[in-house]
Amino acid sequence: MPSSPAEPATPPTIPSATGYRSLLRNREFAGLYAGFTLTVAASTLSGFALGTLVDHQTGSPFLTAVSMYGATFATVLGALTLMSVADGNRPRRTLVTLQGASLVGVAAQAVPGLPLAARFALLLALGFFQSLGTGTRMGLLAEIVPTSTYALARSLMNVTSGGMAILGYAVGAVLLRHLSPQEVFVIAGVLTGLGLGVVAATIRERSIRLARRPGLRQTWTTNIALFSRKRERTLLLNLWVPNGLVVGCEALFLSYAPEHAGALLAAGSAGMLLGDLAVGRLLTAAQRYRCAFALRLLLAAPYLLFAFHPPMLVLLAGVFVSGAGFAATLPLQEQLLALTPDPVRGQVQGVESAGRMTWQGIGAAIGGGVATYLAPGAAIAALAAVSVAVTLASRSCCGPDPDAAPPAVDTR
Repeated sequence: MPSSPAEPATPPTIPSATGYRSLLRNREFAGLYAGFTLTVAASTLSGFALGTLVDHQTGSPFLTAVSMYGATFATVLGALTLMSVADGNRPRRTLVTLQGASLVGVAAQAVPGLPLAARFALLLALGFFQSLGTGTRMGLLAEIVPTSTYALARSLMNVTSGGMAILGYAVGAVLLRHLSPQEVFVIAGVLTGLGLGVVAATIRERSIRLARRPGLRQTWTTNIALFSRKRERTLLLNLWVPNGLVVGCEALFLSYAPEHAGALLAAGSAGMLLGDLAVGRLLTAAQRYRCAFALRLLLAAPYLLFAFHPPMLVLLAGVFVSGAGFAATLPLQEQLLALTPDPVRGQVQGVESAGRMTWQGIGAAIGGGVATYLAPGAAIAALAAVSVAVTLASRSCCGPDPDAAPPAVDTR
């Protein structure tokens, strides 16, 4: 697809009193945001369809959990091999190419009678493309909007992710009562294609940020430097592990209560939407910084209720409240961005996202494995207890940096 010549990567001017509407008046951000929205909707539908298909064919909690979140395992391959393309190639061209590859993968899932082994292979391929695409998208985001509005932009994208997940799970549950999983995959493919078209039509090309040639060596050089620094390493681990264990809890909803799984998933997504909206839009950067620990505790604690099998309305309320805890990622991501040199910000953001997604897959696999020995409710509570323990143990590691003040930018 044709693209305009590369231009200097200067963020457009946006009024200081920025809100979501002001961000969306930026044509490039609006295009990146719309493409992301359609991609999330497609991913939610295809994941729910694949989980339902695998549950019907195998009845295995482990395989069902892995089928819903298994793509996240492959994101680590992108982080370890070719993530430097997020900074070392033309970002628009890279993003369009990767979304095109994702479209092919989603469309292939719609083939009737495809063996489960082939479906899982496609799942891994999609995870690989997704990890590189996320790194490229987040690198572009940091160029498209000023630094002072980065957290607000991430908040809007997180809110949208939660909203699309709510709609995706709700619509997916309805669609799967009337359509086959293969037909739902077709719908997901159409949404993926629309997202590709929007990105291609709205994003202009930019210059390459990284002077060195991208590839395995450059990816490893940057990753080694990233993990050799204690502050960045600690931030990454706290962005990954507690969240991943809670996603492992969510992966067991189909096994715990198949008839209410869609409602439980939607409740968690609704809580995430509210949390990101409140934390990203209403709090200052300093306030976000201070509430990160409490949000991480809130993320896991409500899942302890599953050990006692309370009424479904109580569980729905607990999962909703827990979803707000995912907003803890915003202050941690802000800190990580502030510590990242400009030439590698796409790769670092990609590694952060890939690690978080991979831990979601690990959490789903752990949850499925534990549920083969314990009842699903007990397995959910066990994973939540470990998540709380990890958060408590790492509290001192994620406290204020003695060499740096907390972010002071007000993004309200």
